[in-house]
Amino acid sequence: MKGFQSGWYLIYTMPRHEKKVHAHLTSRKIDSFLPTQKKLRNWHDRKRIIDEPLFPSYVFIYLTDMQGYYAGLDAEGSLYYIKTGKEIARVSDTVIANLKLAAAQAQDIEVSDERFLPGRRLLIGQGSLTGLYCEVVQYHGKSKLLVRVDLLQRNLLLSLPQEYLVAM
Repeated sequence: MKGFQSGWYLIYTMPRHEKKVHAHLTSRKIDSFLPTQKKLRNWHDRKRIIDEPLFPSYVFIYLTDMQGYYAGLDAEGSLYYIKTGKEIARVSDTVIANLKLAAAQAQDIEVSDERFLPGRRLLIGQGSLTGLYCEVVQYHGKSKLLVRVDLLQRNLLLSLPQEYLVAM
């Protein structure tokens, strides 16, 4: 692989192995990110709140060198890196920052694979996301903030009080 650039990349994992891959990378001191959300799961004998990955079978990894690249593939449950053509695909730092903020702050997150037309761009004026620009779209009759993850062809939709938004 020639012309390696450090940055965020995406590993595809075996089904339900995201946490194992993330734990392995963390134990090897490799920066990785697994966005999760808390969900109430019902079994026939109990209810439990669990952390469920926002993007099943995907783990984000920050690579600085080829050693980290191969360590990512060595993780139990790791299958391959996502590629565009013959090159492994980089994920924008902006997308990762937005995902981290959304996963940390929002209670009500939805993942959608629908195509959205460009929404209204607004500035968040209050709360923990103050100063960030966002895209607001209509989804099921409600205004939602949109975080696009084009590489996965997915979108994160989250709720934020209307008074937090400032027109640009």
